[in-house]
Amino acid sequence: MKAYVVGGAVRDELLGLPVKDRDHVVVGATPEEMVSLGYKPVGKDFPVFLHPVTHEEYALARTERKSGRGYRGFTVYASPDVTLEDDLRRRDLTINAMAKAEDGTLIDPFGGKQDLEKGVLRHVSEAFSEDPVRILRVARFAARFDFFIHETTAALMRRMVESGETDYLVPERVWQEFSKGLMEERPERMFAVLEACGLRERLLPEIETQPEVMSGPLAVRFALLAWSLAEDEVETICRRLRVPNEPRELALLVSRNRERLESANAAGAADLLELLKRTDAFRRPERFAELLEVARLAAHGTDFAHLEKARAAAVAVDAGAIAQRGGDIAKAVDEARLQAITAAK
Repeated sequence: MKAYVVGGAVRDELLGLPVKDRDHVVVGATPEEMVSLGYKPVGKDFPVFLHPVTHEEYALARTERKSGRGYRGFTVYASPDVTLEDDLRRRDLTINAMAKAEDGTLIDPFGGKQDLEKGVLRHVSEAFSEDPVRILRVARFAARFDFFIHETTAALMRRMVESGETDYLVPERVWQEFSKGLMEERPERMFAVLEACGLRERLLPEIETQPEVMSGPLAVRFALLAWSLAEDEVETICRRLRVPNEPRELALLVSRNRERLESANAAGAADLLELLKRTDAFRRPERFAELLEVARLAAHGTDFAHLEKARAAAVAVDAGAIAQRGGDIAKAVDEARLQAITAAK
């Protein structure tokens, strides 16, 4: 039985980057032997165990054979006779198909270290085409490292899209990779890769152009994509990708209020109050701040300080004291807030 550190931990160490998580492959062991040594089984689809002390993941060396369409269309074979090279061969990219032995020896049967040095993303084998989510992973790594894609890999990705294999992508896995790509240093590279292989048109036909500048948390970055889209288009994308509530809500808020935000600089006090109410700025100030950040980035740095000032003035109104007077409370609060905004302009 031998254990090796594999994948991203080896890659990032060679790049001089911080190593966050270490995954291990175990060669020459059975599940029973792992359990007898105190490892805790956690894998559902294949044998994965947690180390009894470090709680790092240890997976038995395995091979996979395509047996159907989609993410779960694989037959997994894990046995003591599966070699380390067999296990590495099933991985996506050469830079992720390296291992490190306990004595520090690098095992690199597919030239991953050389590809790292050249800045190349290259698939390990034709098995790459068996899992279409790997296209999104390549796009994400392009956004992270700003590497270029080897011509044979680029051609393979185009064939995968043309063959219809990507039609079986699982929405949750797409969002997982896409959202990570949005948070990388150069997310525009992800879109360029998806465009080049044809997957952008199939997966995100509504998003024909990308923001020139993208920064901030995930919800802000996703909402930036929705800046020029109609509300029904945003809803369609969110359903297709199963987008979680927080980025979905902000993207829809952006789409619904884009025109009001674009004209906010010239808006009067009544229009500003209406915008604040429409965006739920009084009850959800954090989300309103994110909305303004999206507007700033989409409008290339336009200052929305007057909107923040209007909100601060309106919030300072003592709604509780007004409520004690009775009558039409909502109308009275609005009038007081309108006067406060007018005085603050």
